[in-house]
Amino acid sequence: MTAFAQVKGQAGDQLAFTVSLKSVNHRFLDLNLRMPSETDGLEMKMRKALKEKLARGHVDVTLAIERGAGAQFEVNKTLVGGYVEAFRAAARTFAVTAEPDLNAILRMPGALNSALASMDGAFESAVTAKLEECMKLLDEMRTHEGAGIERELRDRMKGLKTATSEIEKLRAAVSRAYLEKVEARMKELIGAHAEKDRILQEAALLAERSDIQEEIVRMHNHIAHFLQLLEQGAEVGKKLDFLLQEMNRESNTLLSKTSGVSGEGLRITELGLAMKSEIEKAREQVQNVE
Repeated sequence: MTAFAQVKGQAGDQLAFTVSLKSVNHRFLDLNLRMPSETDGLEMKMRKALKEKLARGHVDVTLAIERGAGAQFEVNKTLVGGYVEAFRAAARTFAVTAEPDLNAILRMPGALNSALASMDGAFESAVTAKLEECMKLLDEMRTHEGAGIERELRDRMKGLKTATSEIEKLRAAVSRAYLEKVEARMKELIGAHAEKDRILQEAALLAERSDIQEEIVRMHNHIAHFLQLLEQGAEVGKKLDFLLQEMNRESNTLLSKTSGVSGEGLRITELGLAMKSEIEKAREQVQNVE
């Protein structure tokens, strides 16, 4: 679900930091961490903590550091020395008279280390604690959004249930209309002297194949199951999406079985199209459910 949370923390007198979490819907858990290079050792701990609390979603994690005016920096002599030696070796190889630009080298990742960032785990402990706080805020926002999504999904199921119940009331009339239509068509094709019992037998068989009782029962069952899953409050997003696919299949079958039938059949077509609209709107919301 879409949510955003941000907290600020302090590690010593000269080092402040901000932890930000932003989540959007995703089929799986996809973590994207943006952190300063000197905090690489902290990344695995943060990933582990996030995976323990989050199940789905694309989550952007940002750690920003603010150093005080008195912050101490140390030159990474091994790294900087390597850059300088590589530069001079290249200059000798190509007979170029030049000296390396120290300003450019010091801007390279890892060339400067903050002494504050590596102090005895105090920084990592402070960030980890604030990450927990930030995840709690994110979860609260996701829960709030989830409550709104649940209300809308329940409204959609209410609309589907009402439409299904109305179709159920129209079923008998549609079956009769279909039987009469088939009988009239068969008389037209076979002729006026055809056996009436034979016509009725064939018409009854075709009418039975066009009966929508099974689809009505399955639709009621799917709606009931959907509402039960909403009550569970667990990770049900994929199950809800599957049920909506099944509901869409039933509504398509309802429409195909009642196509071409006038009168009550037209009303079922209207209701079937309304059901498909409700299902599609519900599927849009379910994509945001874990």
